[in-house]
Formats: sequence, C-alpha cells, structure tokens
Amino acid sequence: MSDIDQTRLHATVYGRVQGVGFRAFVVETGVTLGAKGWARNKWDGSVEVVAESDRQTLERFLAALHRGPRMAKVSRVNVEWQPARGEFNAFYVRSTI
Repeated sequence: MSDIDQTRLHATVYGRVQGVGFRAFVVETGVTLGAKGWARNKWDGSVEVVAESDRQTLERFLAALHRGPRMAKVSRVNVEWQPARGEFNAFYVRSTI
C-alpha cells in the first residue's frame, strides 16, 4: 500500500471511557488492525485518539471506538478525517492533557 492510500483519523471519545482500560483497548485494536498512532486521556474525561492507516482499516477502527472495551460506555465519538502525515511507526499511549 502506498503512502497516498493512507489517511488520518482524529477522534475524541466521550462517555465512561477513563478508568476502564479504554486506552489499552485502543492500542490493542490499532496494533491488531495494523494502524499507527496514539491515545490519551483528557482532563474533561474524554479520550483523544489519532490513528493513520488506509480508510477501510480506519473505518473498522472507528467502529471499535464506538464499542470500546467491556467496561466502557461510549456516549459519542467526534471524528475528523485528515490527510496522513506519516509521523508514526507504532501505536502508543500519550500523557494526559
């Protein structure tokens, strides 16, 4: 797959998404799907996620964000699609902002 096929998903997930393993779920899902990026908690109780891959993979990733791990209760996901920047070589957890 060429770099031109890549896109970027920037999402903010709201609901009961902190203290329930959501970031670990995001990283595991991203790695499983072959996406790269990061997840972090925000002070307002949401989780911010940035991921890059092909659009089809990111659509599957987004569906997983809507579900979340077993203990989470996702109320909404705000999504912004952007051009890929190619800045990631793994999926990881970033520090809370």
